[in-house]
Amino acid sequence: MPHHRRLIFLVALAMTAFAANSLLCRLALKTSGIDAGSFTGLRLASGALVLWLIVRWRGPAGPAGGSWAAATALFIYAAGFSYAYIQLPTATGALLLFGAVQVTMIGVGLWRGERLHGWQMAGLGLAVSGLLALLTPGLSAPPPDSAALMLSAGVAWGIYSLLGKRLGNPTLATAGNFLRTLPFAALLSLATLPLARLDSAGVIYALASGGLASGLGYALWYAVLPGLAATHAATVQLSVPVLAALGGILFLGETVSWSLALSSAAILGGIALVIGGKERPR
Repeated sequence: MPHHRRLIFLVALAMTAFAANSLLCRLALKTSGIDAGSFTGLRLASGALVLWLIVRWRGPAGPAGGSWAAATALFIYAAGFSYAYIQLPTATGALLLFGAVQVTMIGVGLWRGERLHGWQMAGLGLAVSGLLALLTPGLSAPPPDSAALMLSAGVAWGIYSLLGKRLGNPTLATAGNFLRTLPFAALLSLATLPLARLDSAGVIYALASGGLASGLGYALWYAVLPGLAATHAATVQLSVPVLAALGGILFLGETVSWSLALSSAAILGGIALVIGGKERPR
């Protein structure tokens, strides 16, 4: 397979894995008997195991990477993500998550002194307006507590992504961060023990989310990232909420309302304007 076609295929596979996290979590919490706390713990544990095996397979890589700050953000993301999907449809959850991640990262950049120009400012305003429209009380608005949990998960993932920038070995760092989340996951499991429920389908979904969609998905993404321009890497992630929505339609029979479609267009289009503006010389 020519190099560029292989790169496109691997990028598409990584984006599908990221979208699969939303679908697998929603499938588990809607169609199986597993509880959100158990799903979170199994997802993090299986992700840690797969990433550790990948690091060992690649040979000596030095001391464990990551940090407790990044692991804390990773755990907050994973727990908020799971509990939010008890009620949120797949597409709405993925859109809230992605929007919160990008707005957080853009906001931190502005706070650090970065400047947006022209269409970038309009794009940021459009994205924020789309998020606000999605959350406005009405017939199609998501439950506010679940929406708040997913927005919190998105902020945590944005912080995790910022902490992970400039890593020499991102796969090693991610493996270390997943391992560090396990004490937090154990505490969550103890705190929610009276509510714990497991069944075979739920366990399979959780292990697939952690081991395949998270562990292998992140390792694959970091492997292809050096072959992408920074703007292209950011832009291609716009496909994740769309893929998650398609998965919800195909596997859960969910529908996409006009208000969700318009909010999606505003959020994703606005973020695309911000990202695209970074390519233009100042």
